[in-house]
Amino acid sequence: MPEALEFQVVHYPDPVLRKVAAPVAAFDDELARIVEAMYARMFESQGVGLAAPQVGLLKRVLVLNETVDPEQPEKSLTLINPKIISRGGEKTRDDEGCLSFPGIYAEVERPERCTVEACNPQGEVFRAEYSGFMSRIIQHEYDHLEGILLVDRMSPADKLKNKSALEELIEAYRARSASS
Repeated sequence: MPEALEFQVVHYPDPVLRKVAAPVAAFDDELARIVEAMYARMFESQGVGLAAPQVGLLKRVLVLNETVDPEQPEKSLTLINPKIISRGGEKTRDDEGCLSFPGIYAEVERPERCTVEACNPQGEVFRAEYSGFMSRIIQHEYDHLEGILLVDRMSPADKLKNKSALEELIEAYRARSASS
C-alpha cells in the first residue's frame, strides 16, 4: 500500500499561488491520495476549504467542508476540474480568511449563488447550484485555481489594515527562500 501523502499549506507570496492550475487527467489512486491528504491538511488547519495550489500542486482540485468537522463527511465536497458556469443572486459582502494568509481577514464581495460543473474523484461529471456560505467557499477556492488571491479581492482599506501582516508574510517567504 502506498505511503500516505502529507501536505503543508503554502503561504503568500509563494509564486505557485499565482499560477493557473492544470486540469486533472487521471482519476486514479494518486488522485484519491491527494484528495485524502488535502482534507487532512484542511481539517488540521481549521479551514473550510483548500485548493491544490495552496499545497503546492498545480492541479484543478478543491475540497471543502463548511462545518470544519471531519466527523461530518456528508458536509464535505470535492470538486475536480470545476468550472463556474454561472454566478447570480444578490452580491453580498462578508469577511473571508485564507489558509495561505494566516491571521488575515478581508471583506470580500461575491454573488450569493454559483452553478458549478465538475467531476467527483471517480471522474463522474455533475452540475450543481450552491448558495450562501457554500457558494462563497467555492468561489474563494476557485479563485486559487485561477491564481487569484485574497489580497487581489481586498479593498484599499483592507490592504491598509492588513499591511503589516502582509509585509510579515513577504519577509517570512524571503527568509525561507534565502535559506533553501
